[in-house]
Amino acid sequence: MSFDPGMLHNNGHTAYANGTGPGIRETGVVEKLLTSYGFIQCSERQARLFFHCSQYNGNLQELKIGDDVEFEVSSDRRTGKPIAVKLLKIKPEVLPEERIAGQVVSAIPTHLDGKSAPGQVPTGSVCYERNGEVFYLTYTPDDVEGNIHLDTGDKVSFYMETNKHTGAVSAHNIHLVKKKQLRCQGVVCATKEAFGFIERADVVKEIFFHYSEFKGDLEALQAGDDVEFTIKDRNGKEVATDVRLLPQGTVIFEDISIEQFEGTVTKVIPKVPTKNQNDPLPGRISARIGFTDKELLFGEKDTKSKVTLLEGDHVQFNISTDRRDKLERATNIDILSDTFSFTKETREMDMLSAQRNHAVRIKKLPKGTVSFHTQSEQRFVGVVEKEIMAATTKNASPSKGKEKETEEGMIAYEDCGVKLTVSYHTKDLEGACHPLAGDKVEFSINEVKRTGQQSAVSIRILNRNATNTKRLQGFVATLKDNFGFIETANHDQEIFFHYSELCGDLENLELGDTVEYTLSKGKGNKVSAEKDVGATVMLGKVIRPLRSVDPSQTEYQGHGATKGQSYPFGIMGMANKADCLQKGEMVKFQVCTVPQTGQKMACNVVPQRRALVECVKDQFGFITYEVGESKKLFFHVKEVQDGLELQTGDEVEFSVILNQRTGKCSACNVRRVSEGPKPVVTPRPDRLVNRLKSITLDDASAPRLVIIRQPRGPDNSKGFNVERKTRQPGVID
Repeated sequence: MSFDPGMLHNNGHTAYANGTGPGIRETGVVEKLLTSYGFIQCSERQARLFFHCSQYNGNLQELKIGDDVEFEVSSDRRTGKPIAVKLLKIKPEVLPEERIAGQVVSAIPTHLDGKSAPGQVPTGSVCYERNGEVFYLTYTPDDVEGNIHLDTGDKVSFYMETNKHTGAVSAHNIHLVKKKQLRCQGVVCATKEAFGFIERADVVKEIFFHYSEFKGDLEALQAGDDVEFTIKDRNGKEVATDVRLLPQGTVIFEDISIEQFEGTVTKVIPKVPTKNQNDPLPGRISARIGFTDKELLFGEKDTKSKVTLLEGDHVQFNISTDRRDKLERATNIDILSDTFSFTKETREMDMLSAQRNHAVRIKKLPKGTVSFHTQSEQRFVGVVEKEIMAATTKNASPSKGKEKETEEGMIAYEDCGVKLTVSYHTKDLEGACHPLAGDKVEFSINEVKRTGQQSAVSIRILNRNATNTKRLQGFVATLKDNFGFIETANHDQEIFFHYSELCGDLENLELGDTVEYTLSKGKGNKVSAEKDVGATVMLGKVIRPLRSVDPSQTEYQGHGATKGQSYPFGIMGMANKADCLQKGEMVKFQVCTVPQTGQKMACNVVPQRRALVECVKDQFGFITYEVGESKKLFFHVKEVQDGLELQTGDEVEFSVILNQRTGKCSACNVRRVSEGPKPVVTPRPDRLVNRLKSITLDDASAPRLVIIRQPRGPDNSKGFNVERKTRQPGVID
């Protein structure tokens, strides 16, 4: 290649297009050198420049690849490309090399298992500390002197070397100073959020470790696990690295004697340690071991039965000898049975409970030994002076919990001619009925030992007060959320009652149940009643429903008429107590006589309802029957008898019930009487039949379908693809 220096712009002093001014010089490294030209790798920027040997100012024989040079940048007149001119070799500044002390953090692997690329040299890394910062350098096997293999953790010294081409710094001329320390063992003594501590087995000392250094399942690591680890220096402190689990029981800190010794406690562990107390073994036991008197240390973990030790206690124990520093201490300390008589301390009896006083040295007694109450064997007879009023919330309902008692009752009685009174509570009653004021009762007296307070227990009602002997009978007519109504025995009115006044399980109370009650706050019990019922079944019409169906009316009873005669009826006259008889409905019934009044009433009333099914949907349908303002009656398919599938037009019989929550009526006990007419298929019109007959498939004028492109999938494949659901539509002309 020929080169003419005169072809440079302005005699080789033209500025380069990158903005470099005339006379500004750059530095670089000779990357390639041939007979008459070469290439330079710029140091300040990413560029590779051509230069002619005639532009070198000096002995060309001394110029070598890798030498640092200084130059100016110009451009070739023919090609316009940048070139280096006025080259001058830079003499390297010889600085005394400093040997650096460090440590191997990643040794060169002895086998790569095919992980390195062909021709790639395996590398390791060392680290060193400078001004509180840690720096890492790579090295190759050729950088280690003495042909030795370095292991992770070895102490080394080395020089730093900078690659002129890449600028990368590496370690070379590495000398081994000290081999790594052997593996240590210990027990994890504490675990925190991201780190923990290990109690070492070689010295009485704990060492820090970070969870990133644990080699294993971190979720399974817990205090008390045996581990092995390597000790390294980090920022002037020893830390544990490469922590691995050991089989449980591998690490042993102490040897415990088989023989047991006896001694006396001379110093106890303080309940509240002082701020300056750092002694983990503050307790002391004096004992005679062999022929010498010794004072042994002990800590909180050395008591066997967790009993509170006091000074002067007589105890037995084993001696533990620490393998690390040969320290002896007392362990497995158990108090001897003769200690209580030896110390002459006062013992009390009580039951375990939350209280301010702190109990110590607790001894378990047989169950039933301690009792807070004494109950009299004598039975007393008295009269209820004040009855208990149960406290209930306004919205109490059958599903709510039991009411809390806020008051107590009072019983008056005589003992040895002295008139006395005693309180009582609901929990102390025998039976479900509550005594009323004036009731005569029998009871025992219970006294609290601690306070001397008395109360009546095991209370049993002997007889009712004469003013309360009159009990009325009735029938449950209505049940709401927290109250209901009772139909009187005469079936002529209804009485309000609250659920709190019921004696018994409210969950078992149903419409039509017969109950007894008083017009005061007395509790009631279910009883039975009989009526004289006639055998004749009559057909009539409802002229007035019950007030529960029509709340706007003032009278409670409903009325039905037949052959010009009217008969009243109540909730007990309904064959189905939940049925809602509407005004104008046809019913069948019998006539009965009320024993108390001799009044004739309708009973066993059964509605005669028939209507057509208007429509049936998925799980419900509607019947063409007018109830209140609605002309359609809702029913659910589960109310259809015999599991039949009703169709539109079917004739059905049914009962009507009222939903207490929504106030709407619906049909139940739906029974099909007859099937509706089946839909008839309408024949096609003659004009359509004639047109179809006239169409021929061979008619050339008939419309034809011509496929101009088959449908394709997203990958341009034909046909269906099971794995792909998106199809490109075809086109039909």
